[in-house]
Order: sequence, then C-alpha cells, then structure tokens
Amino acid sequence: MEKKPLFEVKMKVRDYECDIQGVVNNANYLHYFEHARHEMMESCGIRLRDITAENIIPLLRRADVRYKSSLRGSEEFICTVGIERQGLRYYFLEKIYRLPDKQLCADARIEVACLINGKVSEPKVFDEAFVDYINWLD
Repeated sequence: MEKKPLFEVKMKVRDYECDIQGVVNNANYLHYFEHARHEMMESCGIRLRDITAENIIPLLRRADVRYKSSLRGSEEFICTVGIERQGLRYYFLEKIYRLPDKQLCADARIEVACLINGKVSEPKVFDEAFVDYINWLD
C-alpha cells in the first residue's frame, strides 16, 4: 500500500496571538501544532471527544520545539504532521512553514503516550487509524 504524504493543514495568524512587536508569542506555536494533530486525527476517523468517552486518553509527555523564524499578524502558514511509533509512544514530527515563501518558522517533536483505563497501553486505535502516516517523514 502506498503511503500518504505528510498531513498538512493551512492556518492564519490571528492578531491577538501576537505580542506588542507584532510577532506570534512562542506559546501559540504549541496551539498550532495541537490543532494540526487534532485535524489529522479527525481526518483519520478519530475524534478526541469520542475516544476520551471510551477512557482512551492521549497524553502529551514532552514537546521539543525549535523556533526558526517568526510568524507575524495575519500571515498564512501550513503545519505538517509526520508520525513515528517507538514502543508504546507516538512521536508527532511537526513543522510550520510561512506562506507563500515556505520559510520554516518552527519544528517540533511531540511525544504522546496513551492511557487506556488508567494505564499506559499499546495505542491500537491509533495504530489502525494512522497506518498510512506512520514513519512517513519529509
């Protein structure tokens, strides 16, 4: 089976996400990365509210973000998501590119573990949903 390319979602900086100098506050990049992961999950048939109702809780364990170039108010950008699976953990490898010049603004490695009924467990629901994306990197 041919793998899909990295998942990609387009977004736009809202003015309230910027500081007094007009650049995006660094904490907002984590929101952008989270939004992209959730959009990818939904595109794969997983809704966070549905799995949490089944007592399947994805937990962010670590976020390693490298800032490269600042986004500014009203700029459009894309966020890409790639996935690696190692043991019981998923690693979401995400990048934010400003449009239209495709300048890399930030990249992140987000580590996620899955609690099922209160115990760290093998995330089979994610394995099945992400089969086309796992270990597909740019």
